Amino acid sequence: MPIVNRIAEFHTDMTTWRQDLHTHPELALQEVRTSGVVRQKLAEFGVDEIITGMAKTGVVGVIRGRGPHSAPGGRAIGLRADMDALPITEETGLPYASQNPGVMHACGHDGHTTMLLGAARYLAETRNFDGTVYVIFQPAEENLAGGEIMVKDGLFEKCPMDRIFGLHNRPGMKLGEFGWRVGPMMAAVANIEITITGRGAHGAHPDHGIDPIVIAAQIVSALQTIVARSMDPTACGVVTIGHISGGQTYNVIPETVHMKGTARWFAPAIGDVLEQGVRRLAGGIAASFGARAEVRFDRAYPATVNEAASTALTVAAAKAVSGEGRVHELADPTMGGEDFSFMLEKKDGSYIVLGADDAAHKAMVHQPDYDFNDAMLPIGASYWATLAEQLLPRGEG
Repeated sequence: MPIVNRIAEFHTDMTTWRQDLHTHPELALQEVRTSGVVRQKLAEFGVDEIITGMAKTGVVGVIRGRGPHSAPGGRAIGLRADMDALPITEETGLPYASQNPGVMHACGHDGHTTMLLGAARYLAETRNFDGTVYVIFQPAEENLAGGEIMVKDGLFEKCPMDRIFGLHNRPGMKLGEFGWRVGPMMAAVANIEITITGRGAHGAHPDHGIDPIVIAAQIVSALQTIVARSMDPTACGVVTIGHISGGQTYNVIPETVHMKGTARWFAPAIGDVLEQGVRRLAGGIAASFGARAEVRFDRAYPATVNEAASTALTVAAAKAVSGEGRVHELADPTMGGEDFSFMLEKKDGSYIVLGADDAAHKAMVHQPDYDFNDAMLPIGASYWATLAEQLLPRGEG
């Protein structure tokens, strides 16, 4: 595959950067060391400007090309990578495994950051484009919506750009292959919290209380009927309860039970159906037992929706790097969520995925044995560099 030769030359450097970031993971909005490494590298590369302060630890490098469109106010694009890690205890046994207990790069954001740093190094060295490239290092993709915070903190006012692009690694797809689609790419996300308040009692005398554990069990089962019986069967939606806590010991019925979960959808109307269903069923079932349910349905991330013209541009760059036969249209979106969606709500753009699989890399993201495949580094960096040079060509009037 035609990886950019200069980027291939510093593959070893990128591997060192990536494994260093992997050793020192940081949670959302706590990426102090990570953003410091990014700032240091960008300064070493000689980018024109480094912007900090958005979403606490966010960093944007400004790289201006050569030509009439490179002056402030000229054409510009944004390339975005995420930086944060997850609250997972690593089980890879690697020599560069996390040194921060209970925190690991289990989604590949260490690799995303490194690929964009590699592209920034190349673009700052060569300047073989006419316009401005903003390399955006975003914190807090996991759960705290750092993308939304950066937008609210003035990303697009401070960095005026025509389009914005994102990239994520994808285990389960062959190394070096790209996947794309127009329209919904990833789902909208809501965080669900339900607190059931009953009446505590001795476990030997349940008739003296109102058992919130039994009520919670009824609610978990009933919530599955929202998708099965309240939605158009051709639509997509998910309701999952991932956490239940209540009680302390064998023989005591607790007063309260807390439940946490997630809902996912693509069409806004389906989000309304899911929210109404969760509220109706949780409240109604609790009331039928003589208990009370307090429900929070927090719409955290909108759907990630790729704009058609921008997606065509990403496909052209991906084919230039990996070849036409290794760039595939994805039949379906994924129910995973992405806060890049907040940026796509404000700017035309597209989000593409890069395959990670080889014999040594089979673990899925968000698993304790996951590790980013360093063979992806020059591929992803070459994709970013190629996209910038294709979108901002030199020699145009």
